[in-house]
Amino acid sequence: MKVIVLTGPTASGKSALAVKWAQQWGCEIISADSRQVYRHMPICTAVPSAEERALVPHHLVEFLEPADYYSAACFEEDSLRLIAGMKRRGMDRVIVCGGSMMYIDALTRGLDSLPTISPEVRAETLQFFEDKGIEAVRAELQRLDPIYYAEADLQNHRRLIHALEIIRQSGRPVSELRTGQRKPRPFEIEKYAIDLPREELFDRINRRVDSMVSAGLEEEARRLLPLRGENALNTVGFKEMFAWFDGLMDRTTAIERMKKNTRVYAKKQLTWLKRDPEIRRLS
Repeated sequence: MKVIVLTGPTASGKSALAVKWAQQWGCEIISADSRQVYRHMPICTAVPSAEERALVPHHLVEFLEPADYYSAACFEEDSLRLIAGMKRRGMDRVIVCGGSMMYIDALTRGLDSLPTISPEVRAETLQFFEDKGIEAVRAELQRLDPIYYAEADLQNHRRLIHALEIIRQSGRPVSELRTGQRKPRPFEIEKYAIDLPREELFDRINRRVDSMVSAGLEEEARRLLPLRGENALNTVGFKEMFAWFDGLMDRTTAIERMKKNTRVYAKKQLTWLKRDPEIRRLS
């Protein structure tokens, strides 16, 4: 069994190429996108179109509600199960397509066996953050796990909160639970990334945002406004729309900010890709 990973920055054309390859090889696609797993937000998350999904079966797309919990560990388990099922059905390859780099690492390298966070611990930790702020979260992490704190991205609030959840759930520092050891996989892995010139990529991002707005992003965001506190909606697109609805910026500024923040996200993806020597570049 061969797992073909197709990744790259947002708006680089991964979905269309994945469908082309899947048709050519007669295989199926597993989405590696941390937001496309959720229903009710197809415009903001740029899910594969109905036409693309009619041509090729897509897995792990729009199967959860926005309030449902999902993680890289969940993706690791689900994708391994799907791949095993395809192998039993006689398939010799599958395409894993997406830009959520932690999901791709979870599948191809494996994650450390971190504890599953209970709803109680998740709620308590979130309440701690909401009551006392991110500085209190940082201080707690520094006290409980100074090794992790010294190397953590202190601006990534979600990751800091999750680290505190792990400590509270396990009773052990995150730094003790991490091994960094690669897990064996019962399949061959090939990794590819679409590599576009920076100017072309940014132009595609800007045009995609304009297309999302034209397709009804505002209406989609208004429908989901009651759920704005869910982590699923803590993403580029909704955050700027909500800021506009709150009167913090006007519509034009929100759209331009969305383009800027998407470009920033794409740069982070490119940085992650540069760290992986196994990736073959596609121009």
